[in-house]
Amino acid sequence: MGEMLRVEHLKKYFNNPRGLLHAVDDVSFTINKGDTLGVVGESGCGKTTLGRVVIKLLEPTDGKIFFEGRDITNIGKKENIELRKEMQIIFQDPYSSLNPRLHVIDLIADPLKAFRLMGRKAQKERVLELMDMVGLSRRFAYSYPHELDGGRRQRVGVARALALSPKFIVCDEPVSSLDVSIQAQILNTLQDLQEQHQLTYIFVTHDLSVVKHISTDILVMYVGAMVEKCGAKELFKKPLHPYTKGLLAAIPVPNIDYKREKIVLQGELSSPINPKRECRFVNRCPYATDICRQEIPVYEEVLPNHYVSCHHVREINSL
Repeated sequence: MGEMLRVEHLKKYFNNPRGLLHAVDDVSFTINKGDTLGVVGESGCGKTTLGRVVIKLLEPTDGKIFFEGRDITNIGKKENIELRKEMQIIFQDPYSSLNPRLHVIDLIADPLKAFRLMGRKAQKERVLELMDMVGLSRRFAYSYPHELDGGRRQRVGVARALALSPKFIVCDEPVSSLDVSIQAQILNTLQDLQEQHQLTYIFVTHDLSVVKHISTDILVMYVGAMVEKCGAKELFKKPLHPYTKGLLAAIPVPNIDYKREKIVLQGELSSPINPKRECRFVNRCPYATDICRQEIPVYEEVLPNHYVSCHHVREINSL
């Protein structure tokens, strides 16, 4: 369907009392229209920062961002505001991202009012249409956020993100604060909306099992850097990086007879502040050697459309 988003050597650094914090360090990927890129990693790996830089909520330190072939890396404030119609975000915590003093109908209408796209009557009709779209009963139109459960609050967040009919949405851990049964409902809603409106997603999460079915491709990050990227089915079938193997080994399987490789990730995380010229995973990797402590591994295509950053990936996987 063509390219929606392309990111080239993207970096985002923050000043810290102890030095420069490398939150996102040399990340590159492409997402085609209608696809979902799952971005996975532990807390603090830079995945949320990546999502916010991509849609220009944060300015990049270096690198390029192309949206439908257009370079949006250094666009001005006015162009950035206009970009909101096409790029939106669903935040992790639906309670803290919603104004507690506004009714649901006003929360969802907020983007429409900001861009003055239609009159009050048309706005109300659009909001009710959006509520139907995300599976939120119209009887909650004049409820406050605190009167709703977590699942309904997140549906408000999804409806608000859809209000301007965007093409691209960053889903920033949209189900992490919800019960498992509610998680499935929200994920199904997001998938249905994607099919109906040809939406393109970046789906940020720390939980690999959540992105298994919703993602086209999965990017695994570790302390700001990319360690592995490939198709979602391929990642679960044949993970190549030791960190990815460890993440997959931690997913519970409801079968007492199921046998798999037991990998326990031990050791200290590398610091993202003034990182050394070494593999970021070196302190926790059971396969680490001297070269891992002396050189940053090249992020390369090891198998067709399967990229890995590891000095010993071929030895570990007998490729």
